[in-house]
Amino acid sequence: MSLSLHITLKHLLINNIPQIGLKFYANKTIQIRIKELEDVKWSKEFSMFYIFNSKENLNTIFNLFKGIAWIDTKYFFEKNKDKTLNESVDTSWVYNRKRKENYKFCPDNYLQKLELKNYAHNTIKTYVSCFERFMNYYSDQTINVLDENDIRNYLAFLIKTNRSDSYINQAINSIKFYYEIVLGLPNRFYNLERPRKSKKLPVVLSKEEVLSIISSTKNLKHKCIISLLYSAGLRRSELLNLKLTDIESNRMLIRVRDAKGNKDRYTILSKNILIDLRAYYKNYRPTNYLFEGQEKAQYSPNSVGNVVSNTAKRAGIKIPVTAHTLRHSFATHLLEAGTDIRYIQLLLGHNSTKTTEIYTHVAKSSFSPRKQHQIFS
Repeated sequence: MSLSLHITLKHLLINNIPQIGLKFYANKTIQIRIKELEDVKWSKEFSMFYIFNSKENLNTIFNLFKGIAWIDTKYFFEKNKDKTLNESVDTSWVYNRKRKENYKFCPDNYLQKLELKNYAHNTIKTYVSCFERFMNYYSDQTINVLDENDIRNYLAFLIKTNRSDSYINQAINSIKFYYEIVLGLPNRFYNLERPRKSKKLPVVLSKEEVLSIISSTKNLKHKCIISLLYSAGLRRSELLNLKLTDIESNRMLIRVRDAKGNKDRYTILSKNILIDLRAYYKNYRPTNYLFEGQEKAQYSPNSVGNVVSNTAKRAGIKIPVTAHTLRHSFATHLLEAGTDIRYIQLLLGHNSTKTTEIYTHVAKSSFSPRKQHQIFS
């Protein structure tokens, strides 16, 4: 079979009817075969042949080109890459909002799909907000019939109004979620151009600054939160999902469950922090999650953010400090101490060392030799 005989299937919506698009390089053999398909048509707009989207027509395409051309379905069949978090999601705020006149609200099936896929609370808030702004930009049109050009016009409007690259990417994700996941048209908008990712360096604290923040904590609970974020390189969501059984003191490891990408991993447990954790347990007596709020409920993301931010200000740190700043600092300090980047990759839960390599641009050891120095032994 020639490598040139290759057909890529695409999802199209033409006149509000789902179609199967067939994209390929010009080839007489394929063109002759395609004309054997019943009711096949050509789209000038998408520059490809298309046929009504049905299971029968999909099977016909596979049978017709069997042994003749490779059918590429990577854009056609949905792949589940959902990030699932073990956190309770309260979406009542969406339904309880005051209904503004002439304002389109997020469809119920959009919200229900987000809930069924167990998206994180902050992700739901972002998707609902971004998608409602998109809907109300086209307030006089039915969203189900909008096409790629309509979405490009909306993205151009976001650019003109100086929206950040991050916001534009969130807007695209929220729009694609509706058409591809809610309506069941995976990769319908496969040609949408995303902003180029800006290569910003992570904000990193010095070891002295981290120590200053830890020493400025008001109580043992806050000290354990900040110390764990830093010494184990945890994301905020990972810290919140920690349960008592995840602290494996006999092995001096912390088990991180359902992290980004639905992966489990282990990271290191400091001896000094274990001492603090034992004292914390005796004082606070958490029952399920390691860090709990009122009525033994899981500690909230906002509470962790406030603990880190307020304590950093109290310590006299002039730059904004977040939980992720502590994670960045953890990785950078390990790299400066001569730790192998592949080991740091495993501790952070990165899929590739390419992601971890960003810390080589901020580590002092990349510019001058330094002796190993550990805050936690």
